[in-house]
Amino acid sequence: MVASLLKMADLDWAVPDYTTLCRRQKALAVQIPCRRADRPLNLLIDRTGIKFLDDGEWRAREHGIQGRRQWRKVHLAMDTATPDIRAVEFTPSSDGDSPVLPELLGQIPDGEEIGMVTADGAYDTRRCHTSIIDRQAEAIIPIRKTGRPWKEDCPAAFGAVLGPCMDGSRVTRG
Repeated sequence: MVASLLKMADLDWAVPDYTTLCRRQKALAVQIPCRRADRPLNLLIDRTGIKFLDDGEWRAREHGIQGRRQWRKVHLAMDTATPDIRAVEFTPSSDGDSPVLPELLGQIPDGEEIGMVTADGAYDTRRCHTSIIDRQAEAIIPIRKTGRPWKEDCPAAFGAVLGPCMDGSRVTRG
């Protein structure tokens, strides 16, 4: 497919084959260029899934699920000002969402100021709130269904913004 696209574009570039890509993918370092904003970053954090080793949806629907269908989680940190993806982490489907947030924030350079981090309730953990506070950012994360007030000795117990209320004000924990 890539070779046909290059041919249509009249480009005489060499296209690596599948074996070459598989062999070199472990040592491949990808640099993602990003646009710098003149204000602090406002990050949106979420995850999605990617299926692989799949027989195809039609075959599974017609003949029943055969074999094991596998998928991986892709965790993304996106800047709201520029729709750039600033950090990416891949994890197995069995791993939770919250342990990945500190690693996502670690991919943002230390010199770049983060103003706000918005995420869903899966990231409402002490570890996530602490890593956001360590970057001097504001956390907007709704309380989990099973959430309860944190102890006062937790660094994230006070000042964590948990989301907007119906009247426009914000709910804070503690």
